[in-house]
Formats: sequence, structure tokens, C-alpha cells
Amino acid sequence: MKDTFKTNMDFSGSLLAEKVSPATGRITRSAGIPPLSYRPRAPYQLDLEVFSVADLRQRGSREKVQATHRYEFHALVCITRGTCTQMVDFKPILCAPGTLLLLRPGQAHNYGRDDDWDGWNVLFRPEFVLPVSTLPRDLRLAVDMDRLPEHIVLDRDHLQTVTDSILQMREDTQLDAALEDVQALLRHQLHALLTRLAILQGHQRAHEPVISPALQRFKRFQQLVEENFAQWHQVTDYACQLNYTEKSLARAVEAAMGTTAKAFIAARINLEAKRLLVHTDLTIANIADKLGFEEATNFSKFFKRETGCTPAEFRQRQRASL
Repeated sequence: MKDTFKTNMDFSGSLLAEKVSPATGRITRSAGIPPLSYRPRAPYQLDLEVFSVADLRQRGSREKVQATHRYEFHALVCITRGTCTQMVDFKPILCAPGTLLLLRPGQAHNYGRDDDWDGWNVLFRPEFVLPVSTLPRDLRLAVDMDRLPEHIVLDRDHLQTVTDSILQMREDTQLDAALEDVQALLRHQLHALLTRLAILQGHQRAHEPVISPALQRFKRFQQLVEENFAQWHQVTDYACQLNYTEKSLARAVEAAMGTTAKAFIAARINLEAKRLLVHTDLTIANIADKLGFEEATNFSKFFKRETGCTPAEFRQRQRASL
């Protein structure tokens, strides 16, 4: 069967987080970090794609491949050869054969500056994963992506097993069969792979058939923070919207994350501030406004309290290291 890769990461038009200046031909940062959506090339219609990093490099220049993207889909990056340092939300991750990154929608990621390495990318829509149900009889059918770590190190045997699974999915994307049948096959293959990773990391809890009420409260809070962190900075805003008391919300966040609800909100605001500082040319005042601060000085004080340096200092240090 002829090998074909129909990756959506073809660096066309608005898919780029950085853009090429017509005057200089150089990569420049745009006014934001445009989302990279899951848009496979026609006639590919599946909700999951598999392609190698080597193939990705053939579809764009070195600068384009190394651009930072904010994904709207899940991505698994499995390194099979060589070493590199990739960046996930400003955290450098040293990668070698056996490194597997699990990237979530909304995260800022780039492949780094290294070229002498290869691996596999598995991209899939968030809705393609079997849902986490609150019904006990359905829980064993689901893998909670939020409970998987973003960085896993596989030994040689497990790397071979995971690679074989990825290669099988890649081959099966080319099956000459009804679309819904291929989708079902890939969904179950992905579920098997994610379950294996969960077992390896000790996140598969076979003896806990129900999700606790506290964890349910936290998940609703987490989703609401993701949707409203730029407008709502106070715990009371979320408690009122969710119809929880602040104390019950605080207990739920503490149980799930080991931190306070206030600190959880602040961390999400701070992460977005870092993304905008490094990957855009927005002024400090504009970033403050986008994140819901009435005054840039208030934003700067918040950022220094959370990070230990001013926004300008953080931007300078991070860009110098890119």
C-alpha cells in the first residue's frame, strides 16, 4: 500500500502562529498566538492522523516547523531517534528515544531548534476520545486525558510496543472501508494506547469505579476557569456560577490539585500572560487589557508576584533563549 500522509500541519495561511514578512521573508510574531485547528487536507476525513516528524519537515521550511503553535486538538509526540529540546508552555523538555509528550488543546508548543531527531505525531480531535462518564458501568470505557501526564519516558520494550501501536493506526488510516468503521477502529486503538499509558503511569484506578463529588466539582471549576479566566479573577465569581459555596469549591480544588482555588486561577492567568509575552508583540498594556486588568501596573505587580520578575524582564529572557 502506498504511504501517504495527509497532515493538517501544512503551514498554510492562518494556521501559522508566526507569519512570514513579505518584505524580509523572515518569521515575525503575530498580534496573538493563532490557534492551530485540526483541518486535514481533503479528501481525508478521519478524526485522527499519524505522520512522522520527517514528513512534517518536508512540508515547510525549518523556520515554519519551529514556529510556536497553540493547538485546538490533542497531540502525542513520540521520539524514536536522536535528541532534542522541545518547549511546552515555556518548560523545556529534553527528549530522547522513549520520550512521549501528550499535548492538550490550548497549550503552546514548539519542536525546538534541533534537527537530528525523528519520531511520530498522533493528532486527534478532543471529541474523538471516548468520554469520561459519571456512570459507574461506563467508566472502564473511558480514559481521562486530564489525568495523564504531559511527559512520559518509556523504556525500550514499552517504546517498541507504543511505536507498534502508532504504526498500526497509521496503516489503518489507509484502509479501504466505510468511514464509520475506520473511525470506530481508530477510536478503539487510541483508547487502547491511552489506557496502556495510563497503566504505565499508575493513573488507571480499577478499584475506584465512581468519580467522587469533589472531583466532579473540580472538573466543572477547571472548565469554567479555562473559559473565563481573562474576565473572572475572583473565586466568588466561579462559586456563584457553579452554585457552590466557596468552602466546598476550595476543598475540591485542594483535593484534586493540592492548591487553593485562588492560586489555580492565578496560575492560569499567569500562563496566558507568559504565552502572550513570548509569542506576540503586544505591549504590556495590551496584554493587561486582554487578561482583564484595568491598569497595566496592576498586571505587572500580579505577574512579578507570580513569576518573580517583571513582564518585560520575562519577555527579554525568554526571547533571548529561543
